[in-house]
Amino acid sequence: MTYSAIGLMSGSSLDGLDIILAEFSESQGQWACKTKATDCIRFPAKLKSRLASAIHLPAKDYMILHTDFARWCGEKTNEFLKKNKIRKKPQIIGSHGHTTFHIPERGMTHQLGDGATIAAITGVPVVSDLRNTDVALGGQGAPIVPIGEKLLFPSYQYFLNIGGISNVSIHQKRKVIAFDVCPANRVLNLLAGIIGKSYDKDGQMSAKGKVNQAVLEKLNQLKYYSKAYPKSLPNSFGTDTLFPLLTQSGLSIPDALATCTEHIAQQIFKSLLPFSGKRGKILITGGGAHNNQLIARIKYYLDTIQIQVTLPSKEVIDNKEALIMAFIAVLRLRGEANVLSSVTGSSRDNSGGALWQP
Repeated sequence: MTYSAIGLMSGSSLDGLDIILAEFSESQGQWACKTKATDCIRFPAKLKSRLASAIHLPAKDYMILHTDFARWCGEKTNEFLKKNKIRKKPQIIGSHGHTTFHIPERGMTHQLGDGATIAAITGVPVVSDLRNTDVALGGQGAPIVPIGEKLLFPSYQYFLNIGGISNVSIHQKRKVIAFDVCPANRVLNLLAGIIGKSYDKDGQMSAKGKVNQAVLEKLNQLKYYSKAYPKSLPNSFGTDTLFPLLTQSGLSIPDALATCTEHIAQQIFKSLLPFSGKRGKILITGGGAHNNQLIARIKYYLDTIQIQVTLPSKEVIDNKEALIMAFIAVLRLRGEANVLSSVTGSSRDNSGGALWQP
């Protein structure tokens, strides 16, 4: 059976909307996928500002943004299909939305981007609210990508995605373990923004900076890092906790970037250390995979525990999460589990996502 699906992904780093069209085929429990088209559409300045400040909006304005953002996503999806001359509409769209509130300990998570609006504009069924069922079942609702890693990339033992937040997946014989590690691109981008840069290109500024050991130690002692998995992070941990510790330290921007980069690399190493012991390959994706200095520091630490760093094609680096959102929607369409309880801590594997018909 073959499915044509679109994945929409808006990460916490606010880079833009990742769109992918892919075909997924299944035969005797084995899945294969083929990418047909991809794009990353930058947010207009006004929309980006609204998304960045969404958690501070009054309830009515927040819900208006919920539909405004969905309308924009739907319109951009239509433009994407037209640009790539896709005449036959896909069977399903998997839309992650843009995470704002994520408080699983209170049974709540929310992503902006109303699925009904996207379905109405595109004329394609949409699966959205991908995390809600898992949170309702007592889980963290995150990470949700391990099901796609398990079924689409079976030759890897470890996965690392470096987006606004970095997260790892460890694929063992009997179960998959995954959790959020620490803030990443969102904080690095905020630091670069202080001097008018949208990001630290290739990690060039951090490479010129000097790590401040006192500040690094303060970052590494934050309580989240001593918590046992399953665990997940809200965006606010980076913006309201980590970022202020760096900006209030008096460090220059290159030194703050160097210190934050070292913090990310060390936390990734500490997260994987308990699961090491034999040679394995780690697939690194997300915008942070383009940060040469960050990758160099991660490789420095992982080499000591015989985990081989692998950077895939740019297409996979930039679109793996969007690809898996499309795949999650396909699994939801089939009524099959698309979130793993061993990852999130929920009471059972579940088939998450609200299905909206156009």
